[in-house]
Amino acid sequence: MRSIRPSFTARRGRNARRRTSPVLGALALASALALTATACDSGDTSADSQASASATAGDDGKITIPDDIKDRLKEHGIDLDKWKNGAWKNWDRDDWLREAQDYVNPIIKGLWDPDRMREAEDPDRAVDDNDLSGDQGVTDPTPAPVDAEAVPTTYHANAPEAGKVFFDSPEGTMVCSATVVEDPAHPGKSNLVWTAGHCVHAGKKGGWYRNIAFVPSYNDEGLSAEQLETATKEEAAPYGVWWGDWVKTSDQWIAQGGQTGGDGAPYDFAVIHVTPEAGGSGKSLEETVGSALPVDFNAPAVPKVSGITATGYPAAAPFDGQKLYQCQDKPGRLSFSESDPTMYRIGCTMTGGSSGGGWVATGSDGKPALVSNTSIGPASAGWLAGPRLGEVAQGVYDSVSDKFAGQ
Repeated sequence: MRSIRPSFTARRGRNARRRTSPVLGALALASALALTATACDSGDTSADSQASASATAGDDGKITIPDDIKDRLKEHGIDLDKWKNGAWKNWDRDDWLREAQDYVNPIIKGLWDPDRMREAEDPDRAVDDNDLSGDQGVTDPTPAPVDAEAVPTTYHANAPEAGKVFFDSPEGTMVCSATVVEDPAHPGKSNLVWTAGHCVHAGKKGGWYRNIAFVPSYNDEGLSAEQLETATKEEAAPYGVWWGDWVKTSDQWIAQGGQTGGDGAPYDFAVIHVTPEAGGSGKSLEETVGSALPVDFNAPAVPKVSGITATGYPAAAPFDGQKLYQCQDKPGRLSFSESDPTMYRIGCTMTGGSSGGGWVATGSDGKPALVSNTSIGPASAGWLAGPRLGEVAQGVYDSVSDKFAGQ
C-alpha cells in the first residue's frame, strides 16, 4: 500500500516511484500513497501548534512580525532574519521542533513563487499489500479501480474549496491537497483548511514541517506544465498564497505516525488556520474563494453511504501534479487494527500529491459535507483510503476554531 503524502519537488523526475521515507510518505499519494494517521485512542487527542509568526501588513503592504512573536522565536533559538535567509533549511534532529507548542511558521514573502510551486512533488509512504494480512477488524474486498476524472476548468467554478498545501521538509519541497472548511466561530468568514496530518507533521520520528502555505484553486485555468513554466504568480495562485499561522493534528499522529505500513492512518487529519501572505484585502479565505464546506463528524456508516467524491492534485505518473482530479465511488471499509477506527476506502487511480484532499458525501443532515481526506493507497494506485472523522477529529477542528473565536 502506498501513502498519499504531499508531493516532493520534481527534481527526481515525475516518473520516479515514491520512496518510503517518512517525509515523502507524509506528503504525496504519488506511486505509494502516504499514510498519515495516528494510531492512539483516548485523552486529548489533538496537538496544536501556533505559528510563531502571525504576520500583519503595514500601511506600505510589507509584512511585519509582532514583537511577542519575535520573542517567542528567540526562545527556540531562532533568529528571524537568519530564518528568512535560509536557516529554516537546518533540519538537525535536536533543532527540529516537534511538540504542539513549538510550531513556528514565519511568513517568507515570495518564497512560494510559480516555479517552486510547480516543482513541488509528492513524498509518499509505501506499504506492501501483504501488510494487510494481519488486519483485525472489518475490511471489505479490495474495490475495483475507478479512473480519476479531470475537474473542468475553471476549478474555482467547479470545486471552489479545493487547493494545494505547500511545505518544506528535510527531503525537499513538498505538496499535498487540501480543502477550505467552515469555521463555526466565524460563519461565512472561515480561515480554516482541512488536510492530512502527514502533510504538516512528520510523525513519531520527526517534527513540524516548515513554510506551510495554502493556495486555493491552484492553476485555476488548468494550464499545462509547459505553460506553467512561464506563468505569472496570479495565474498559478489566482486567490493568493495563505500561510499557516496555526496548525493542529492529532496526538496519535505525532506519537505513532510512520513512514511505512498503516501507522497512524486512522488519525491522519489536520486543520490549518491561515493568513494572507501580503496583507490581503481584509477578506477571510472563505470570502475570498466564495465557499467553504461543512465538516460532518457523524457521517453515516459505510453501508448507508451511497457515494463519496475525492478531490486532489495527483502528482505521480501518469499525472504531473498541476491539474485537479476527482474520483467517485461507493465506499468500503479498511481496518489496520481492531482497536483503531475503521477507514473509508474507495476505488480511485489518483496518485501521490492527492494526499490530504477532501472527501465529500451526503452528511448526516442530508447535505454535502467533508467526511474524510485522502490518507493512503496501494503502490498500484487502484484505491484510496481515508480516516473516519469522529470525536478525535472534531477535537482537532474545535480547538483551532476556538483559538481564533474572539479574533
